[in-house]
Amino acid sequence: MTDMLVKLYALPALDAAVGVAASRGVMIRRAMAFEQDDLLRWVSKKFNPLWVQESRTAFGRSPIGLYLAVCHQEIAGFCCLDTTFVNFVGPIGIAVDQRAKGVGRALLLTCLYELKSCGFAYGIIGNAGEPVFFEKAAGATAIADSDPGPYPKRLRVPVSMGGHHGI
Repeated sequence: MTDMLVKLYALPALDAAVGVAASRGVMIRRAMAFEQDDLLRWVSKKFNPLWVQESRTAFGRSPIGLYLAVCHQEIAGFCCLDTTFVNFVGPIGIAVDQRAKGVGRALLLTCLYELKSCGFAYGIIGNAGEPVFFEKAAGATAIADSDPGPYPKRLRVPVSMGGHHGI
């Protein structure tokens, strides 16, 4: 999948996006440390298992690099930032019943505005699985030749480690 570039100096209004989500009973906020286990379980049930690792990494940052969409005390979506690489946003996942209601846009823009507040002029959406969404929500454009981009090939771990222990 291609990475996408966002002009942080030309973002749509954050208040309007968060207001749309709030009008539907969805609040956008930073995750709290005590929510880690619940969030990781939710992500593992609903999305790519690799997203669990990135979400776990987000909880290791201070402040936590993960925003939640919460509706009636239930997770409606999440978005990570600065997990795989600094200045990268994603993964982002929205509950099926909350899609096409402005929740994803509000989460995405919240994370992008945080990058902007850190002094960045541009943000990167890594492995953008839904490029049309990112283009419409934040004006993102595809980065040419960014697949596979900076991502190394995944490690292969042998089934049997041969019984050796320690160093």
